[in-house]
Amino acid sequence: MDRLDVRPLESPFNPEAVKEALLQGRELLHRRYGKNRNGAASLLRRHSRLVDGILRHVWRETGMPDSIALVAVGGYGREQLFPHSDVDLLVLLSTEGSGANTVAGGNEARLEQWVGLLWDIGLEVGHSVRTIPECVEEAAKDITVQTSLLEARQLAGRRQLFKELSRSMQALLAPRTFFTDKQLEQRQRHRRYQDATYKLEPNIKESPGGLRDLQNILWVSRAAKSGNSWKDLAKGGFITPREARLAQRNESILQDLRIRLHYLAGRREDRLLFDYQTPLADELGITGKPPRRAGEMLMQRYYRAAKSVTQINTILLLTLRAEIFPDQVAAPVIINERFQKRGEWLEVRDESVFSQYPGAILESVLLLQQHPDLMGRSAATLRAMWRAAPLVNAAFRRDPRHCALFMEILRQPRRLTRELRLMNRFGILGRYIPAFGRIVGQMQHDLFHVYTVDEHILMVVRNLRQFMAPEFAHENPLCSRLIRDFERPEVLYLAGLFHDIAKGRQGDHSKLGKVDAVRFCKRHEMSPEDTELVAWLVENHLLMSATAQKKDISDVNVVGDFARRMENERRLIALYLLTVADIRGTSPKVWNAWKSRLLENLFRRAQRHLCGEITDAGGTLESRKQQIRELLQLDDIDNTSAGTHERFWSALDPAYLLAHDPQEVAWHTHHLSGQMKTAMPVVKARTAPSGTGVEVLVYTADQKDLFARICDFFDRIDYNIVQAKIHTTLHGYALDSFLVLDPFDVSQPPRDEFNFLEHELSRQLEQQAPLEPPLSGRLSRHLKHFPITPEVNVQPDEKGMCHVLSIVAGDQPGLLSRIAQVLVHFEVNVRSARINTLGGRVEDTFLVTGNVLNESRTVIRLETKLIKVLETSCETDMESADSLSSGRAVDAT
Repeated sequence: MDRLDVRPLESPFNPEAVKEALLQGRELLHRRYGKNRNGAASLLRRHSRLVDGILRHVWRETGMPDSIALVAVGGYGREQLFPHSDVDLLVLLSTEGSGANTVAGGNEARLEQWVGLLWDIGLEVGHSVRTIPECVEEAAKDITVQTSLLEARQLAGRRQLFKELSRSMQALLAPRTFFTDKQLEQRQRHRRYQDATYKLEPNIKESPGGLRDLQNILWVSRAAKSGNSWKDLAKGGFITPREARLAQRNESILQDLRIRLHYLAGRREDRLLFDYQTPLADELGITGKPPRRAGEMLMQRYYRAAKSVTQINTILLLTLRAEIFPDQVAAPVIINERFQKRGEWLEVRDESVFSQYPGAILESVLLLQQHPDLMGRSAATLRAMWRAAPLVNAAFRRDPRHCALFMEILRQPRRLTRELRLMNRFGILGRYIPAFGRIVGQMQHDLFHVYTVDEHILMVVRNLRQFMAPEFAHENPLCSRLIRDFERPEVLYLAGLFHDIAKGRQGDHSKLGKVDAVRFCKRHEMSPEDTELVAWLVENHLLMSATAQKKDISDVNVVGDFARRMENERRLIALYLLTVADIRGTSPKVWNAWKSRLLENLFRRAQRHLCGEITDAGGTLESRKQQIRELLQLDDIDNTSAGTHERFWSALDPAYLLAHDPQEVAWHTHHLSGQMKTAMPVVKARTAPSGTGVEVLVYTADQKDLFARICDFFDRIDYNIVQAKIHTTLHGYALDSFLVLDPFDVSQPPRDEFNFLEHELSRQLEQQAPLEPPLSGRLSRHLKHFPITPEVNVQPDEKGMCHVLSIVAGDQPGLLSRIAQVLVHFEVNVRSARINTLGGRVEDTFLVTGNVLNESRTVIRLETKLIKVLETSCETDMESADSLSSGRAVDAT
């Protein structure tokens, strides 16, 4: 079959022949598209017409009644049927005659058979069966139904019925309501995607800057009778010829990517997942330029198109709004010689304002911040600003007036994030801060950032701003309280803007970013004190996170060292605020209540240290005991158990009391002080005090493989250990506590779950069965395509009493069990563990002891064995990833 033709399908009706005709037609389209690079619009139209022919043939040959009509709706209705998209159909019923409301008077069984037949021949159909009044009723209730019917196209059946539907839909269509509903729908869709154009795995159809944003313009334009195409809009003066060409080109780029993505995945897939980025780049002939991979070059092309789509969408919806709501175009009110406000919109008084005085670009930002009654810029103003963006050059940046304007923008109490994002979208922010311009659209392959560098930076600034907003105070009350009292918060926003600005350059991005920050601060005549703070924050922005997640912050020496690096409380507060905003800006999944509690604990302890409240371990120990006694008295009013409690503590060394929170020690004491020499393992579970996760206490006679057994237990029930504290009493018992997160991320697990953990873990420890091999499983998609080379390092701790084992690796099933079993083999004991999972990356820190750690040769053997174990588990999955990346066939159905 060398051309798309369904005429050879003859009577009698043969479903297999129809199925083969559809299959061959689709294969021909795929072959032609891949070989000749036919235009995307042509492929979509030809695919739609191939399916048209198949549907008409089946409709006719199965004897569907003449009283009903078959209608194409949605994307299929506008003849944009992607290779694996659903075929959206409406079976339109007549209300004439008896039984009208029971599916055309008895045709229900026939329709069901017909739909089943369509699936059998290979059409994935989404269908509805309605009368015209039902269509009108549904469309009035649901804007998506109304939009779908707006592009309806008759395929077969009664033509008059379809004409009546068209007339009814036109009568229902109210341009003002339609515009308002579509704008709300777009805002909600953007919010679902975190308002981020530059996500690392964007949805080509739905993400901000995707195909849906272009379709939205044409839907609104059609409703307003302003045109059905980019050519129509240009003819009507709603869009410039340049913008029309830009819209068509970007639409073609996005359609091409979506078509190829469907073909590559072998199914309906609209997300540009890491799995497909490199194969798509190869198919398009895009080659990498080290250090950037071909997939990154492809994504840069996508981001440019998405950015342009966002610009066009913003300008055109404003233009169409003025057309649809002409009575809302108010008389101008002059603000100054350059600007006026017209209703809710800021407007240039002359479109040449920006070219004559480029500083008006920044002035427009400040005016919008200072006038809460203004919603934004008018379409003409945005257009003029877009054209003037290249005027933001070196001379512009050196002008003291512009520097003063930018600093004033940062000091405003409202609308900062929105304006920074708009400045980024229209290419102004990257021109004003050239270092920022270099990271626009730059991908990050550290497996925990889900945004490009520039999008992440703006997320961090947004988070800092949200700390200021009363409506977000419940999310982090401490941050909200601290930032309200923080003088000159613009230093925080600048630290946020510069903290990752040197990502992708050769060298330490924190140190390089500090140089950029200092240069910026000096040019903007910031005080030496504020310049120093911004520079210090940029250079040290990872310090608090690393300390909290990798070190024992119950150790007064660790806290003391950290506090000394802060030097003063203002630095500590600034770093804490920046750290919380930074972690929350990496990915919605990385931040959790445990990390929140960890950072808050470090902050409060360092704050007390800076205020002179923490002196030495002895004083801290006595105050800690007193806190525990007070907590225990709440459960023991008569104080009859006080002696038992003290005897229990005497079996523990001071390090235990200092390493655990007073509430935790009180909980341990309550359950264990009466059974210090129990022959049976004691396991207790409760909701963690932080509110997230489960705290598990294990008390049993010590054994060398205990930690490995407990890790294996949690691995097999799919719980993640995030913290472990291992202690051995003076009479040879293990007192271990674990903080674990359940697989369903339930903040308040039911009591049944605690019973299960207590019973099952206790039973397994009692049985003493041989250790099973660690679990294995598939790696995440991210890790397959951006593997992490395992890093293992063993070093003496600062006191010289223990060793610190640091491991960086890709997250994988059974990882902790694998590590624990290697440590058992080498007779290395774990004293404490910090398990830090950042997306697909783990950064685990263990405090360990053992005679072998004093022998350099054995340490090297231990490190080598750990690396080998971590690498071996990845090999099978890496091979499958290589298969996909090399373009070999993959069954993705």
